[in-house]
Amino acid sequence: QVQVMESGGGLVQPGGSLRLSCAAPGSMISGSAMGWYRRAPGKQRELVASETHDGTTEYADSVKGRFTISRDKAKNTLYLQMLSVNPDDTAVYYCNVLRWDQLLRLWVPYGRWGQGTQVTVSS
Repeated sequence: QVQVMESGGGLVQPGGSLRLSCAAPGSMISGSAMGWYRRAPGKQRELVASETHDGTTEYADSVKGRFTISRDKAKNTLYLQMLSVNPDDTAVYYCNVLRWDQLLRLWVPYGRWGQGTQVTVSS
């Protein structure tokens, strides 16, 4: 399986902003639903944003109105723009390709996980 590569994380102050990037194969960026996950210390990995191949987006309640998922097909890159971050956003962030599970009625990841990118929100 081809691996994605996340970047753009770092240390940011509360209220600040950050943009994460995910380099992925062109076929994935052009034709697949994709999403951003995060794993906070001591917690399970959670899906925070998803986008279908034709641009329909969904967000977890905890990030709605603050995070924006988008993609640049010419650059084979998925983005997560993070605004008004707070300490609860501290986590390792991952991207992955998604498929819709008809039985569970939710998005599930099915690509190989990358190494992720660490986001730390602290003053």
